[in-house]
Amino acid sequence: MAQYIDGFAFPIKRSSLEAYKKLSQGAAGIWTGHGALDYCEFVSDDLSLAGVLPFDQAVKAGQEDVVIFGWVAYSDKSSRDRINQKVAEDPAMTALIERYDTGFDPSTMAFGGFQKL
Repeated sequence: MAQYIDGFAFPIKRSSLEAYKKLSQGAAGIWTGHGALDYCEFVSDDLSLAGVLPFDQAVKAGQEDVVIFGWVAYSDKSSRDRINQKVAEDPAMTALIERYDTGFDPSTMAFGGFQKL
């Protein structure tokens, strides 16, 4: 059972969504291959609820953008740190990013590690 997750949200151009979907599928395999319990990403569909800050505003998405929201689940924080280090060093991850030009800008990503409440 997951006791720790990395959560993230970021904008991406709607025109890059198909390429991003392929990159995401490959990334899921890399993370789970290194021991993550789960890797999930979703694309925005309904970002309106009166009285709350919508994700598109939070990540400063433009008119041409959709918002990607996701998480990676781990058994604990130390496993997360170890797995993320392996992913960062994995040449398959570098190749995947080079293969799919999605225009992803890491400076637009909201990110955090979360322990179970």
